[in-house]
Amino acid sequence: MEKIQNAGNWLTRLRAWAFAIHEKRSHNTQRFPMTNRLLLLLFPIFIVCMAELNQDKYPSKLVLFIAERPTIMLFNVLIAALIFAGLLLLLRSGWIAALAESVLYMALSITELFKYNTNGNHLIMTDMKLARSLKSLTAFAYIKITPRLILYLSICVLVIALMFWFNPKLNLRVKLRKRLAPGIACLLACVMVVTVPAISNPVYALFQLDTKRADNTFILNEKFENNGFLAFFMQTGSENLSNQLEEPEAYAENGSDLISEYLSEPTENDAFADGIKPNVIEIMSESYADFRVFEDELAELGYTDLDQYYTGFDEVISESWSGKMIVPTYASYTVRTEFELLFGLPVKSLNDPNMPQRLLLERNQPTVPSYYKSWGYTTAYVHPYLSSFYSRKRIYGQFSFDTMIFEDDFTVPVEMYGEYFDDNTVYNQIEALIDSSSEPLYLHATTMQNHQPYSEGDSDDEFLNYLSRIAHSTEGLAAFLDRLSEIHEPTIVLFVGDHFPSLRGDDGIYSQLGITSENCSDLYEQTYIIWSNYDLDTSIMPDEAVSTFYTPYLIMEMIDAPRDSFTQAMMDEMETEPVYSTNYMPMQESNEMLDTLTYDRILGDILSPSALPELYADEATETTE
Repeated sequence: MEKIQNAGNWLTRLRAWAFAIHEKRSHNTQRFPMTNRLLLLLFPIFIVCMAELNQDKYPSKLVLFIAERPTIMLFNVLIAALIFAGLLLLLRSGWIAALAESVLYMALSITELFKYNTNGNHLIMTDMKLARSLKSLTAFAYIKITPRLILYLSICVLVIALMFWFNPKLNLRVKLRKRLAPGIACLLACVMVVTVPAISNPVYALFQLDTKRADNTFILNEKFENNGFLAFFMQTGSENLSNQLEEPEAYAENGSDLISEYLSEPTENDAFADGIKPNVIEIMSESYADFRVFEDELAELGYTDLDQYYTGFDEVISESWSGKMIVPTYASYTVRTEFELLFGLPVKSLNDPNMPQRLLLERNQPTVPSYYKSWGYTTAYVHPYLSSFYSRKRIYGQFSFDTMIFEDDFTVPVEMYGEYFDDNTVYNQIEALIDSSSEPLYLHATTMQNHQPYSEGDSDDEFLNYLSRIAHSTEGLAAFLDRLSEIHEPTIVLFVGDHFPSLRGDDGIYSQLGITSENCSDLYEQTYIIWSNYDLDTSIMPDEAVSTFYTPYLIMEMIDAPRDSFTQAMMDEMETEPVYSTNYMPMQESNEMLDTLTYDRILGDILSPSALPELYADEATETTE
């Protein structure tokens, strides 16, 4: 009974204290009108400065940016003021509106800070699509809570506390329904600046934002330096929205005739000469890259004897055919390279989305695996990570794979290397699938071992930790291929890295190498190998570099697979335009043939020939987004 009474007394005192605070805050609203007006007027300037300062790190750098680009800072403040005015009209309470905007701005600012420090890529609006994979992203990110970050967040908390105490309010004595329209109008105006080109273009021009087309990561980074964080985030959002893929006018008018113009008459072949249907294994190695392309520059930085890390790879090359492949991404967005390998289509023709698989219609897809399936192959996809990341399990289930194996599905003993599955585990799983298949096997594997972060390892230098992982991966590859050389089934292995690794921004190896938009082309070149355990004629393989999406057709050509007019057209086009890549060749003009065929198979009616056409008979109208 005494405990209940004490609890009641405690609650009574708490209510009295809360009531006293409320009364004091109400009194402050009336007593300090000028202070409250200043708090409301200055808050948009404050939150913009804090969001930018979080990126600049030092106040002097922010001051310099404001002095050099005052119009951009004015743009940021006006946008923040519109958002704050909208929230104030809807909520009336100044401190709650300030809290909401502070959470929004600082959350974006901190995300940008961690993202750039992790992989040297700045935050753009389309990255928000990955929010559903937050658990996976935090595992990748280099998250470091610094005293400076704590200080800036503390300043924001103190300002919100100050506004809470002085309690500024909107003095309009009107009901919410009368404030609703102007409040929404303020917020809608900000949205329209991003989403409506007729508004965004003149607004960006008026405030002198850098609006040049960003064709690769390094041009984006330079645009960030020119615009600062907030203006960059909005302008690139507008750019991405205006870059949405549209149906070609000629395709809409008469798609069948247009597609027919681009198709080629298939050349005769024996359809698997000598009756050999080899296993075809694609290994897309996460973040694998041969940094010996920068050997001289790295030596000047103290990194010597790089060959020791690539011993396994060099051993494999000595027993294989090797060439140069132009991949469509750098540092992240593995699914771009994966898309080109699995569809045999260029992401450039889709306007280079970061996640091309999200453009797909909800239907069975005309993929490379579907060709192999039509030829009597068993098809498999192996990826030692979460099936939900990039929505792979749901979306790739439409790619004609008989088997999909993710991290929880492995049938061989799992070993970890660092934070991810050891590549040797993936190689063992591939062998198990070859052994268990009574039919020839087509298999695509996307590994994980070499994924960021590289902060853990034997060294404090993340680049050396990365190289150690590469050494382990390629030693395992060499041993894996040695084992395959002993089996009686004819087998081909394609090995290529999806992109150069994500290494830190300001103090990372790329910055030390002085790589900019003018000299970044080497980062899109990957050495790829074609290995086989039988006498494979590789004479058709090109000496020059080719885009990733052509590789599936080259393999089909080498094994004398049946041809249709589409695969023949792609082989013919490779002779004319072997590289089709925005990142590698920013000024390259559009290729109408590739763009039209890609649209047809991704968002069109699949009028071009495709394997297993009965799978695509149902009309689809929604994307997998």
